[in-house]
Amino acid sequence: MIAIDWGTTSLRAFRLDADGAVTDTRRSAQGVLAAAGRFDAVLHDVIDGWNDGLIVMSGMIGSRQGWREVAYVECPAGLDDIAAAMVPLDAAAFADRRIWLVPGLTVRDADGMRDVMRGEETQVCGLLDQLGSGRHLVCLPGTHSKHAEIRDGRIAAFHTAMTGELFDLLCKHSILGRLMESGAPHQPAAFAQGVDDARKPRDLLNQLFAVRTQGLFGTLRENELASYLSGLLIGHELNDLPVAVDSLHLVAADRLLELYSEALLRRGLHARNHADHAAARGLHALAARRGLLTV
Repeated sequence: MIAIDWGTTSLRAFRLDADGAVTDTRRSAQGVLAAAGRFDAVLHDVIDGWNDGLIVMSGMIGSRQGWREVAYVECPAGLDDIAAAMVPLDAAAFADRRIWLVPGLTVRDADGMRDVMRGEETQVCGLLDQLGSGRHLVCLPGTHSKHAEIRDGRIAAFHTAMTGELFDLLCKHSILGRLMESGAPHQPAAFAQGVDDARKPRDLLNQLFAVRTQGLFGTLRENELASYLSGLLIGHELNDLPVAVDSLHLVAADRLLELYSEALLRRGLHARNHADHAAARGLHALAARRGLLTV
């Protein structure tokens, strides 16, 4: 089968064997926004030469801005719930193949506020069989970081933090960025200070302005300010982690894996990483639960 993780700004394609092992991967910068109105052409180019009859896709391709909108599934939800809500896609350009779209998830918190995820649920689905019973936490860092709480094999709840997007906005479009050295390498000590300062009883808005004052008065050097800001924002995100869990897991790669691992260790926490093909594993698991692999 072919597994597609199609997000807002990029696309990842995986070719899987009968056991779900990844045999080939491809990437494209043609995310949902860039590919609007020509999804069939983009998909055709990305999977050219892959003749598998089954294509399963997740992410923003199933959103209102995507190829076809797939309704959100209410949490708590497990593999069976999500698989049951998958929908087929009728595409004339792929009449000789079966295409299925995976739904996103939604949850309502104690105050009645809604949260959603679309794409990350597939990565979490790749872990559910491994986690088994008990209470576990899966952190998915990114532009909009997700923390998903797993209870006895189901996604019980989750919440979103705009950590990555806020960092980007503050560095590029705020007064804070004017003092920062462009392209400065990661400064571990400044990052650690930011993570630690996030635990102090001061509100985030005040602490953000203090990034500027520390630059003005030389408490932090220009090449340290971005690392400090990163640590401060990630530290505030981690302040909301539940304490009583059986295990903690990260789905991250490269730079984000390093940063979140550093921040968690600073808090005395160790997380197991599952970034390698988590989405592909989840899509294969969902296809199996839906009975698509036996046709």
